[in-house]
Amino acid sequence: MNKSKLAIGLLVVGTLTVVFGTVLVFVGPIIIDNQIVKNLVIDPKNEMSYTMWKDVPVPFFMTVYFFNVLNPTEVLAGEKPMVEQRGPYVYRKHIQKRNITFHPNHTVSYLEYRSYFFEPSMSVGNESDVVTIPNMLVLGAAVMMENLPFAVRLMISTTFKTFKEGPFLTKSVGKLMWGYDSKLVDFLNKWLPGMLPSTGKFGLFAEFNNSNTGLFTIHTGKDDIRLIHKVDSWNGLTKLTNWKTPQCNMINGTAGQMWPPFITKESTLPFYSPDACRSLEMVYQREGIMEGIPLYRYVAPKTLFANGSDYAPNEGFCPCRQSGLLNVSSCRSNSPVFISHPHFYNADPVLLDYVQGLQPTEDQHGLFIDIHPETGVPLNVSIRLQLNLYMKKVSGITETGKISEVMMPMMWFEENGYIDGEILTTFHTNLVLLPMVMVYMQYCFIVLGLATILGVVLLYYRNKASLKKYQPTVIQNHGVGPHVKLFPITPENMPLSYQSEECDGNMNIK
Repeated sequence: MNKSKLAIGLLVVGTLTVVFGTVLVFVGPIIIDNQIVKNLVIDPKNEMSYTMWKDVPVPFFMTVYFFNVLNPTEVLAGEKPMVEQRGPYVYRKHIQKRNITFHPNHTVSYLEYRSYFFEPSMSVGNESDVVTIPNMLVLGAAVMMENLPFAVRLMISTTFKTFKEGPFLTKSVGKLMWGYDSKLVDFLNKWLPGMLPSTGKFGLFAEFNNSNTGLFTIHTGKDDIRLIHKVDSWNGLTKLTNWKTPQCNMINGTAGQMWPPFITKESTLPFYSPDACRSLEMVYQREGIMEGIPLYRYVAPKTLFANGSDYAPNEGFCPCRQSGLLNVSSCRSNSPVFISHPHFYNADPVLLDYVQGLQPTEDQHGLFIDIHPETGVPLNVSIRLQLNLYMKKVSGITETGKISEVMMPMMWFEENGYIDGEILTTFHTNLVLLPMVMVYMQYCFIVLGLATILGVVLLYYRNKASLKKYQPTVIQNHGVGPHVKLFPITPENMPLSYQSEECDGNMNIK
């Protein structure tokens, strides 16, 4: 093959390789983003993502801690409550969406059912453990009825005594969680229907197990990927009625399991929580890596449960008490129940002065979401909330004794889930390794092309220099005529055809 043609061919190939690699630099991210959008849309045709959304195969757990009251008698006498944290009691949470219905406007409706199964191996203790907590039926009702006529309050106190209901409960964890038989509950449901949130056994989580979170209608993302997972309505409502301002009644964000893709550090993660009766919003904190997968960590801002005095937009959630408490009485049958971060983390420090035994830290009591920014898929989630009961002495209801006004923590729970196992491997392969391979390929093409071009150029100049070295040089001989100057031939620069014969320095062959 002619060397010049080969050089030209290599030059063309090198140039095309560089062009192809350069094009990939700009087109590659677009291809990856298009694949992400295509695979994330809520559609039964997207088998992997649809199955993950429908059945949520990621392991979810609910971890529960109770605040065991150590001095109930002293509390009734007006002394400061002293508590010890008991637990954790861990439950595996199974989630499944049912009644899935797709609509022409690119939304889908569903009921999400949840069920809980106790995990003894992950728990410290058992459901048979006995703890003492405030009796919401007595102390909560006392606060609810403090403005009723004195005679009515005396009658209520007599009713408590009749059914042998005291200010504190000492029962097993299982009964406090999932319900226990109460003659008082039966009486109230019969004569005052609707006063209590449930009609069966009374327990802190009795209405959670084997139940759904309401009818969600969310966007599928088929028409606009920026809307995927965002709530269109909940139980047919596009806004709530629990709160005092339109802003607080807004149903913002997603259902809290996934978010739209292509999240930036300026993005927030809003979601609607039926259990909190409102929308919540997380803010960016830092970058991180989980099993080789890049993530953004989002946390709750200090303003999340701030009162209206400290953060004006929260005025609609009032009547408020100290910052760090969310009054959920309006969606809990007017019971004086408040939600906060565990151990009053990020709350007004005065709350810690009312109760002994609390030690808030960010690592143990702050809530967070670790999310893959390119897809909007959470990799690790920990939502931690504390249930508190507002207690005080109410005249006429002797069960309240001389209780000082206090925000009493009863228990806190953490709902957490994380991607692992085969799902994590698939996620890492499709969304980390393959895009990384494409990035490396585009630069490999550029480097390979440039190396080819450089090799051809170096070879060209090397050959050119070699030819110049053996070419006779014509010089002027001071006007007499051209004179050819010949290089002396030595054994080192002798043509190959002569190197096989012996010769002397005068070109004579021996």
